[in-house]
Amino acid sequence: MPLFSRKKKPSDDARKRLEYQMCLAKEAGADDTLDISRCELSEVPYGAFATCKVLQKKVLIIHTNNLTSLVPKSCSLLSLVTVKVLDLHGNQLASLPADIGQLTALQVLNLERNLLKSLPQSIGDLAQLQVLNVKGNKLRELPGSVSGLRSLQALDVSGNVLQELPRVLAHVRTLQTLTLDASAMTYPPPDICSAGTEAIQQFLCKECGIAYYPPSQYLLPTLESDGGGTSVDGVDRTVEKYLEEESEWQNKFLDYEKRKERKTQEKLEFERRLNMGQREQVLLVQQLNSHKDEMLQTVREEQQRLEQGLSKHRRYLEEERLKLLQQLKDTEQGIASRIQKLLEDNQRQKRSSDILKSLENERIRMEQLMAITQEETEQLRRREVASAMQQMLAETYKNKLFQMTSESRRQDLVSQACSSLAEMDQKFQQILAWQQLDQNKAVSQILQQIEMQKTAFEALQVKKDLMHRQIRNQIKLIETELLQLTQLELKRQELDTEMLQEVVTEQRQALGCLLQQLLKEKKQREEELQQILLEMEAKSETKQENYWLIQYQRLLNQKPLSLKLQEKGLEQQLVTLLLELSAEQYVPVFAHHRISLEMLGTMSASDLEKLGVTEAGLQRAILRRAQEILAVATTIPELRRAEDAEVPAAPEPSAPLEEPPSPAAPTAPPLQSECVVCMEQEPQMIFLPCGHVCCCQGCCERLRSCPLCRQDIAQRIRIFHSA
Repeated sequence: MPLFSRKKKPSDDARKRLEYQMCLAKEAGADDTLDISRCELSEVPYGAFATCKVLQKKVLIIHTNNLTSLVPKSCSLLSLVTVKVLDLHGNQLASLPADIGQLTALQVLNLERNLLKSLPQSIGDLAQLQVLNVKGNKLRELPGSVSGLRSLQALDVSGNVLQELPRVLAHVRTLQTLTLDASAMTYPPPDICSAGTEAIQQFLCKECGIAYYPPSQYLLPTLESDGGGTSVDGVDRTVEKYLEEESEWQNKFLDYEKRKERKTQEKLEFERRLNMGQREQVLLVQQLNSHKDEMLQTVREEQQRLEQGLSKHRRYLEEERLKLLQQLKDTEQGIASRIQKLLEDNQRQKRSSDILKSLENERIRMEQLMAITQEETEQLRRREVASAMQQMLAETYKNKLFQMTSESRRQDLVSQACSSLAEMDQKFQQILAWQQLDQNKAVSQILQQIEMQKTAFEALQVKKDLMHRQIRNQIKLIETELLQLTQLELKRQELDTEMLQEVVTEQRQALGCLLQQLLKEKKQREEELQQILLEMEAKSETKQENYWLIQYQRLLNQKPLSLKLQEKGLEQQLVTLLLELSAEQYVPVFAHHRISLEMLGTMSASDLEKLGVTEAGLQRAILRRAQEILAVATTIPELRRAEDAEVPAAPEPSAPLEEPPSPAAPTAPPLQSECVVCMEQEPQMIFLPCGHVCCCQGCCERLRSCPLCRQDIAQRIRIFHSA
């Protein structure tokens, strides 16, 4: 350490604080306290000693500084003779003045967090000292003169390297609180030190051979000041408050020790249970391993036995297959030779008449297709076709009456008029009357009325039209998707997921545009079918009898598209593949290009796009499904030959065929929803162009904009929920 160390100058804020506190202490009417703490002092200024001497200050607070000594060279400790409270904690004091005992009026001395290694012997002259705090220093022992502290009530020596207490401490009869590190003590023993102040004092009194009496018998009723006066001022209150705080901290420390002990016991108990659980787990793992080994051995033996039986069976099947192949080869050779002979004979006979005969057959086939022959007229199944017409008309009229009844019921609930109830009764009576009509009477009426036959043919034509059915199925699918997207959007609005909400909005708008396009295509297709009907009506002006019945029967007898394509050579597995993927619109394309499963297995996505399959997801699905079917056919060739050999006979339906199932509906779980306006009915209306499905039919008429997105409503579409 250098001989002449350069002292660190205090900062401007610390210097200003010191000046302010000194001026404040010198003002008239100031209290008995001089507080020059936190002023970055390396020594006590001379003015502080002079102020305490002249103004007789009783409280001197100099904590949290950089003091290395208490009394400067030019000052005397007698200047602080009137001080009762001296707070020096948080400094760098290595020792106290040897004449500290001259402060006879001192009652509270706080030396916490310093560098003290010993206390002077004169500290025992502080007869009025009640609180002594030397916590957080480097004390190794207490001087024997502490026995002269006859008024000492609280002593804190924790945070030091102290291991023994002096016996003479037993003569301090007024000591109520003694704080120390019990675990580091050797005298008294740690167990006595942990028992508290009373146990320590009893032990020391026993060691000194004197009787122990409680401190309450020796405490003075009031603190004496200045030679035995009876003044009770702010210093006394400070001492009492300090004692209370010390007692409170002592109680908290004891509670902490108890909680710590309890936590230790809980930790030990937890470790014991953990060890038991680990042992049980090890035993369980060992049992599982042994059981697993036994099962593996059993499975291994069973597998070996099965492999032996399987290899034996395979050898037997291979021998049988070779025999069967040889028989088939012999049979094929015989058949081929006979067929060759027959072909040679027939070739010579038919060489001249083949062309004329094919032309005649083609002419006859075209006439049979385009004209209503007498044979068809005679073979007309009048009653059966009329019954089918009656069923079709009843179904169409029932749907119309259902819509009319629903609309009328809604108007009745809104207007609540008695006249509307009468109309409702009349309509219900009309429905009952239609249901009670005799079926034979309806059939005979259909046979007589050409307009009803035409209406039935028109309904069946729309129902069996492939393009119209595809458009209807797509519209149903989009309606279901819009309903679920609206419900999902309402759910996400509750969860406040804004980023996901934007994705749902884009999907909903795209579905709304697609729905408008499909509605236009549906209307256009209906107009085309109506135009075809007008052309047929113009051709029927010859007043041929039963014209519409024969056309209806032709439509009933028409074979399905899949059966026609199969007869033309398209593989049934390929047709089934396209139907499973809801790509039946591409079946004619595959039939036109004569695509087979083997060809499809070697094609790529670009090849499908050249054929007209533009959807990327559908391209991948078709190629993947074709490869799976070819892989199965390679593994089990008999299965594919059996499927190709199956050619179902074309049935002759006597009633309209049911529509094929619509494309698979979305697999998302259905969400329960209700009208956002009345909160009672289910949503039944689609608003375009936004695509929201959020209102019932009764509430939507009063709205001009969507209640969810506030977009103007250009079109309303009613949806019907299936049971």
